[in-house]
Amino acid sequence: MTTSLAPGEVLDLAVGEVVHGGWCVCRVDDTGPVIFVRHALPGERVRARITQVTARFARADATEILDPSPDRVDPPCPYAGPGRCGGCDWQHASLQAQRQLKAAVVRQQLSRLAGLDREVVVEAVPGAGADGLGWRTAVSFAVDEDGSAGLRRHRSREIVRISACLIAHPLVTDAAVPARPWPGAEAVEVSAVPETGERGVLVTTRGRPGKAGTDRLESLEGVPADSVQLTGSRGGRVPVRGRGYLTRRAAGRDWRVTLGGFWQVHPGAADLFGAAVLAAAQPRPGDTALDLYCGAGLFTGLLAEAVGPAGSVVGIEADAGTARDARHNLRPWPRARVLTGDAARLLSADQPWLGAASVAVLDPPRTGAERAVIDALCGPGLRRIAYLSCDPATLARDLRLLLDRGGWRLAGLRAFDAFPMTHHVECLATLTRD
Repeated sequence: MTTSLAPGEVLDLAVGEVVHGGWCVCRVDDTGPVIFVRHALPGERVRARITQVTARFARADATEILDPSPDRVDPPCPYAGPGRCGGCDWQHASLQAQRQLKAAVVRQQLSRLAGLDREVVVEAVPGAGADGLGWRTAVSFAVDEDGSAGLRRHRSREIVRISACLIAHPLVTDAAVPARPWPGAEAVEVSAVPETGERGVLVTTRGRPGKAGTDRLESLEGVPADSVQLTGSRGGRVPVRGRGYLTRRAAGRDWRVTLGGFWQVHPGAADLFGAAVLAAAQPRPGDTALDLYCGAGLFTGLLAEAVGPAGSVVGIEADAGTARDARHNLRPWPRARVLTGDAARLLSADQPWLGAASVAVLDPPRTGAERAVIDALCGPGLRRIAYLSCDPATLARDLRLLLDRGGWRLAGLRAFDAFPMTHHVECLATLTRD
């Protein structure tokens, strides 16, 4: 770095554009190093404390706002701010401004990584409070060695003790996890179903849950949940109470989801994304469809219903427990099946259904799709892809590969504010080719 910076140093900075991850870009001067600043907004002047220095850039927290943006608001949560909980990135921005910031990041990533110039509008997701609070139906609390539960600081293993999380759904808040001791636990995840009031708690113990957890079953009897399970940081599960799964409601049907299994955390996301994915994929009666990273089988079931008895659907899910949920959920559609395993490995093999597929849906983790998955999607036969992503950077990277290798074109892009108050944004890309 041409300018010497040190952790703890305080600087007055003019705040530049927003970038991926909840940061804004600053420089000491025109030739100085890039400083990524949190708790700031574009156009502001702030006083910032350096928190980290690397060979290429520095990170900092805005500790004083010298010239505030008109989009700045007082954070509703007392735990949001420099050195506090790291869960929310944009509580200091109005909800409208948050969506504009997320749209700017998606445009930026598409331009920088995919070479695409595209207007982006981030849509609100119905089903939660208009203020952006009280929407998160699953929250994972970290537990310290004293048995106290809280949330982690940004980029840290340190735990911030809280009374409540304001973005958590009221059903999650009412479980009162931070107010209860959790001896021997490493994490406590609370999941809730707003439509029914059902609530589940998954406690991760330090080590295996059998011996360590059994001694604590009595202390879990008062946990206000329909289902309680223990799992261990080294595997294994011990049921405490209830069925060990929750019944989710989406697309007019019930879906079984094991405690700790993947389901969209925003109450309105499953219905909205299900309809959007179908509109993007446009499956036809008789089609063979693929659902990669299929989770509990929501999109698989919707595809199966669309292709009808003359068609077929193949879902792929790496997690064995989640794949069992998907098979259970897909019983009404005998022409839909779920394979358990790594999508890249399964698609690299000689699979007859792969050559027959005409549409594909994928909803990968934040790391995006593996190269072998991209290669398979560039093969002949497929006419449409619906790619749902929670990370605009990996989405843009994968789109560039699909455009270059497979003759695909980006026919549509939607973005959804499924994670208000955070930097996260969900995107749905529609790809077609002649």
